[in-house]
Amino acid sequence: MDEFVLNLTQRDALSTLERGLIAEMTAKRRTFDAKTDIVKQGSSPTHSCLMVSGYSARVNLVADGRRRITAVHVPGDFVDLHSLLLSRMDHSVTALNSCEVALVPHNLLRQVTENHGHLSRLLWMLTAIDAAIYRQWLVASGRLSSVEQLGHFLCEMALRLRVIDKSDGKAFRLPMSQAELGDAMGLSVVHVNRGLQQLRRANLITWRGDAVQILNFAALQQLSGFDPTYLDLERRER
Repeated sequence: MDEFVLNLTQRDALSTLERGLIAEMTAKRRTFDAKTDIVKQGSSPTHSCLMVSGYSARVNLVADGRRRITAVHVPGDFVDLHSLLLSRMDHSVTALNSCEVALVPHNLLRQVTENHGHLSRLLWMLTAIDAAIYRQWLVASGRLSSVEQLGHFLCEMALRLRVIDKSDGKAFRLPMSQAELGDAMGLSVVHVNRGLQQLRRANLITWRGDAVQILNFAALQQLSGFDPTYLDLERRER
């Protein structure tokens, strides 16, 4: 669980005991093929899912079958830690590519919350960051142009992946189609395509297959108004 440990130690220290607890919690694994559900909307899970490898998306469906992606998860992310407290899932989590997931039993999470206050606070921190990311997406979808939204999202992903050593802050893998980007931003495929073309023409990015390269992070950050404060990357005692 290197990525999960990196995700936490970017922000605070972990004791040897806590590292051992994490190893115990994440021992049970399962793989999921691309486009399959890791968590189903309407289900009542008895475990929470932690991404070990691959990418997934939180998805809500509306009555006519259209969907909205409300989060993208990378290795080291819990996709449904909140299912410990909620009786029924109001969304699905779908694999964007082939994934390995650790299935963390809720009874182990309850033991952690009862007996290990610091690690509990770190898990709470992750849900708070998850909510902060969602708020930024909400603001972006309502107030930024399509090209600004795309730039903001790419800046965010570059930094999130840098935390887990999956990016140097500029180059990373992102297995999302233009349709999936549109579902994440509330944009049509046409608007996504135009926004990406604009970023390419400005020599801000390249994107071939799932390989993204940010050519000028500072310029892309300025264009999109990206402020990484919401990712809470400061290392301090929690």
